[in-house]
Amino acid sequence: MTPLMTTSPRIPVLRAGDRLTRDEFERRYEAMPDLKKAELLEGVVCMPSPVRYTQHGHPHALLSGWLAVYAAATRGVAHGIDATLRLDFDNEVQPDLMLRVVGPTGRSRIDHHHYVDGAPELVVEIAASSVSYDLHQKWNVYRRAGVQEYLVLRAEDAAVDWFRLQGGAYERLVADASGVLRSHVFPGLWLDATALLSADDTALHATLRAAIAMPEHALFLARLRGGVNG
Repeated sequence: MTPLMTTSPRIPVLRAGDRLTRDEFERRYEAMPDLKKAELLEGVVCMPSPVRYTQHGHPHALLSGWLAVYAAATRGVAHGIDATLRLDFDNEVQPDLMLRVVGPTGRSRIDHHHYVDGAPELVVEIAASSVSYDLHQKWNVYRRAGVQEYLVLRAEDAAVDWFRLQGGAYERLVADASGVLRSHVFPGLWLDATALLSADDTALHATLRAAIAMPEHALFLARLRGGVNG
């Protein structure tokens, strides 16, 4: 008698709207190496549409460069691009950018799968508009997870929203008289929103470098060296 052939069960493909556990989400995601991006929000799979250069690709590059300059000048923090972020068992996301305090004083860590586990201090997303899920489902997920600051660039609206977590709620940061937004978590992390929206990276970096040269940033570096979370 010829023995029955045994085959490994085929892993189902990942589809938008699937309701999955985090483990099953990761199993299916890893079996689809050509898939660019998928996220698990409140246990439901979300798969963003392809992105345009002017509305996403170029602003993403500008913001990445902005964070890279800050991280290079601030030993003890690191920025990440499109890295998987495990917030809880129902939420695994891939934010466009993040900035996190590394080491024992940070709120997140790199787990044994090399994912970010826990809430980084700052998350940055590039959204199409105010109706995007970045300002609704993700906004609530990041708030509950304890992301201290959440920055959203709304490309179609030509606007920037920067929120700070206060008492479990997000409060919008207000720009100063010169139109600059200033982080409360990362001293010296200043954003010239007008320069960002006009794609003026020279002005964007000039504002940031001026802030990095101020005493508040030096005090933050001293706190990081001393093991006190800034």
